[in-house]
Amino acid sequence: MADAPGQLGPTVPDAVRAVLVRLAAEVLSTVEPADVPATLRQVQRFAPRRRASAGALPLWSALEGDAAFRARVARVWAGARPDVAARLGRGSSAEQGDDGVPAEAGFAASSPGAEPPAPTGDATGAHVAAVPLDVAVGAWLLRPAGWADVVAEAAEELAAEPEGDDPGGALAGALDALRQAEDRATVLTAQLGEARARAERAEEDAATLRREQRRLRSDADRARSEARRVAAEAADVLAQATAARAAADEALETAHALRRAAGAERAQVRQEARVARDLAGVRVRLLLDTLVDAGQGLRAELALPPVGDRPADLVGTPAPVPAERATSRGRAASDPALLDDLLALPHAHLVVDGYNVSKAAWPSLSLAEQRRRLVDALANVAGRTGAEITCCFDGQEGPRPSGGGARGVRVLFSVGEIADDLIRRLVGAEPRGRVVVVVTSDRQVADDVEAAGARVVPSATLVARVARL
Repeated sequence: MADAPGQLGPTVPDAVRAVLVRLAAEVLSTVEPADVPATLRQVQRFAPRRRASAGALPLWSALEGDAAFRARVARVWAGARPDVAARLGRGSSAEQGDDGVPAEAGFAASSPGAEPPAPTGDATGAHVAAVPLDVAVGAWLLRPAGWADVVAEAAEELAAEPEGDDPGGALAGALDALRQAEDRATVLTAQLGEARARAERAEEDAATLRREQRRLRSDADRARSEARRVAAEAADVLAQATAARAAADEALETAHALRRAAGAERAQVRQEARVARDLAGVRVRLLLDTLVDAGQGLRAELALPPVGDRPADLVGTPAPVPAERATSRGRAASDPALLDDLLALPHAHLVVDGYNVSKAAWPSLSLAEQRRRLVDALANVAGRTGAEITCCFDGQEGPRPSGGGARGVRVLFSVGEIADDLIRRLVGAEPRGRVVVVVTSDRQVADDVEAAGARVVPSATLVARVARL
């Protein structure tokens, strides 16, 4: 009875083992990668001439432990040695191949005309008239009943054979090889005829395919030309659309910028108009109050009687020559009393050139101390006269100087300009007819504000007036 797969069998001679390993290496090259045992996947990557030598150990292990792989090798061997396979016969424990068909059945089917297998029974004597090496290889692969004994007997015969050539065995092997070559030649001749017929049909199909290919290539060339033309037109349209989009975006951005600029300019104009209206209203109201108060004061001072003449009474009389404006009632510009008289007029406004006065009064003090003393002194003047007082100082970069205005005194610092220009703007903002007194020793400033209708008093006059307080 045959041993089960994986069960230890008789000792296999080196010659038999070498043939089995070489046969397994040849069969491995024909196996699909998906059907290769996991242990032989690396061996299959070897070069065909190196598989038997470099992969001997994995191949032998697969033959011993993998029944499906051993059955595949057995079918290949039986196709090459059908006579030996037939003599070995079917064993009661014959293995089945990887397709579920007993290995011996595959052998008979793969070799038409081969000698039918011998009746089931012991295969101990099946090696008669056969080469011992082939018998040992076939028994080990097919494993019929008593295969271990067959392998052992073949091993003994191989060991007993002289090392020289065996004429009988060589002749039998040569005859077997000749028969196999004739069979293969017959098969190859038939296959060659079929291949020629297939080649002729393939040539006809190829000619048809070449004609179809030429037609398709021509169609493809026309299609490519049309595609290039359409692509060029599309590129032109895209370029035009891109340029139009860029121009539209630029025009839109320009319109937005113009609208923003117009909005900012409109807001600025509205703000300036609002400020101008407010300034004009304040000037008119202040001038009206000044005229009313001045008229009432002048009437009271001159004790004017009610109007006796009528316009008709004055018809024909020559127009009087307007007298020049009296500036100081005969007082010198350095007389502090002149400043008192001017500040006593209704709604008088005193504008002081700050550092021009403070440096003349306290030259040894710091600027901050000069500002403080001048503002305090002007607060006393405002309290005594009730006049509006504005003190102007030159501004400087960085934080605004400390020290705000005292009660009744407006303190201004020039920003982006000198104090002289600030004084000119203050005088220009006042209405004609209001009493505006500018205290400065700067001749250029004095000339400009006098031309604008203001009265000018030297800095020394204010210093003397402050010293009396």
